[in-house]
Amino acid sequence: MRPALSVIVPAWNEADYLADTLTALKRAAEQADIAIETIVVDNASTDATRAIALEHGARVVDESVRRIARVRNTGGRAAKAPGLVFVDADTRVEAVHLRAAHDALESDWAGGGAMITFDRMDGALQRLGLAGWNALSRRLHLAAGCFVFVRAGLHTDLGGFSEKVYAGEEIDYSRRLRRLARQRGLRFAVLDIPPVVSSARKVDWFRPWQHALVLFTFVLFPWAGRFRRLTWFWYRRPD
Repeated sequence: MRPALSVIVPAWNEADYLADTLTALKRAAEQADIAIETIVVDNASTDATRAIALEHGARVVDESVRRIARVRNTGGRAAKAPGLVFVDADTRVEAVHLRAAHDALESDWAGGGAMITFDRMDGALQRLGLAGWNALSRRLHLAAGCFVFVRAGLHTDLGGFSEKVYAGEEIDYSRRLRRLARQRGLRFAVLDIPPVVSSARKVDWFRPWQHALVLFTFVLFPWAGRFRRLTWFWYRRPD
C-alpha cells in the first residue's frame, strides 16, 4: 500500500528522544487509520540513533552535512507519499495532528503547521515566550520546524528548504510556500488543533541569558541564520 504521508525526522545523536517520537508516530498513524512511511535522516550520528530508528521500523537515509535545511531536503527527496510531514526528533505527534494534516492536504491546503507546547513548563517567562510564538505563528502563518506539512509536489516546485541558512529555515519556507499557495489558489496556515508537544531540553541546555542573546541577535540581525557561528544555539549541545 502506498503511504498517504511520509513523515521525515531529521536526527543527529537523538538516541535519548527518538524511540518515544517513533513510538508516538506509529500509534498516531494507527489511531488515525492513515498509512505512513517514517524516514529518519541520520545526520552523521555517533550514538545509537540509526539502530533505534531501524528497531522501530523507520527507513534510514544518510546526510553527512550538518545543516538542518539540507537534512530535511534529503528526507524529502527520499519520500514516496503525496504528502510530507517534517517532525523534529524530540516532538510527539498524535492522531489528531496526522488526521488534520492529511485532511487539509486532501482539500485545498498546500501545507501548514501546528501550534507547539513543551513537555514541561518552567516559569512565567517560558509560558510567555511560548504564547507569543503561537500567537505570532497563527497571525503570520509561520509553521514551527517541529511540525510542517506540505504537498510533495509543491515542496519540489519550491526547491525545498533554503540551504543558504543554518537556522530559521522553516520561517523562510513558510513565507515562500504561502506565496506559491496563493498563486495556485491554495491555503497555507497553522492548523486550529491542539499543539504538538516538543521537549523543553534547550531550557536545560542553555541559561536564560543565552536564550535572550539568541533572540536579541535575530531581532537585530535577521540575516544571522546564514552564518554557522551565529546559529550555535541549534548546533551545540552540552557535553
